[in-house]
Amino acid sequence: MTREWVALGTVLVLVGSNLFGLIYSMLVLKTNIFKAFRIQSKSYQDAIFRKRMPLFLFNFIILLFVAGAGSYLIYDSIDTSLTSLWIIGLQVLFAFVVDDAWFYFFHRWLHENKFMLRHIHSIHHRATTPFPLEYLYAHPLEWMLGMIGVGIGFALILIVMPINVYALWAFGLLRNLHEIHIHSDLQLPFFSNVPFLSKTKHHDDHHSKLEGNYASTFNWMDRIFKTTFKK
Repeated sequence: MTREWVALGTVLVLVGSNLFGLIYSMLVLKTNIFKAFRIQSKSYQDAIFRKRMPLFLFNFIILLFVAGAGSYLIYDSIDTSLTSLWIIGLQVLFAFVVDDAWFYFFHRWLHENKFMLRHIHSIHHRATTPFPLEYLYAHPLEWMLGMIGVGIGFALILIVMPINVYALWAFGLLRNLHEIHIHSDLQLPFFSNVPFLSKTKHHDDHHSKLEGNYASTFNWMDRIFKTTFKK
C-alpha cells in the first residue's frame, strides 16, 4: 500500500462517516422516525441545519486536509500489512483510552477557564439540543486542540511498534461515528447497553445543563473525578 493510498483511505474514512452523519442528521431533523427515542422534548430551531453548516463545512475541510496530510507524512511509521486482529484491536483500544483521558481534562478546562468558555467553547454549546453533525460545530481551535490526545495515543504506540493502518482507520471511523451519535439527542436501545461506553444521555445532559459529564468516549473519568452530572 503506497503513501498516497494511506492518505486517501484516511480521507475516505472521514468522508464516509460524515456522509452517515449527514443522513442521520436529516432523519433526526426532518422525520419522526426516531421521535420515541428523543431525550429532550425541546424542538429544534427553525433552519438550524442551514445555520450550522458554514462552520461545520469549514471545520470539515480543515479536518480532511490535516488527516490526509498527517497520514501521508507519517507513512514511514505505518505498518500497512493486515496483521493480527488482536494487535489492531489493542492499538485501537489504547488510542481510545489515551484520547479520552486527554479529552476529559481538556474539556473540563474549557469549562473551568472563563475566557475559553466564553470565547471558544461557548460556540459548541449553542447546541443545547444537538443533532448529529453538530459534533464538529465548534471553534476550530477547540477541536484541533482536542485532537492532541489522538496524536499522543498513537505516538505512545510507536514507542513499542509501528501504527497499523487498519487500526488507524478503525479508530478514526469508530471515534467519528461515536461523536456523531452522542450528539444525536437519541437514546437508542443497543448503544445504551454497551458497558463503559459513554451514552448519548451522558453527553446530552452536558449540552443541556452546561456542567459535568466532561468525558466523551467512556464514562469512567467522570466517575473517578466525581464530575458526573447530578440532577
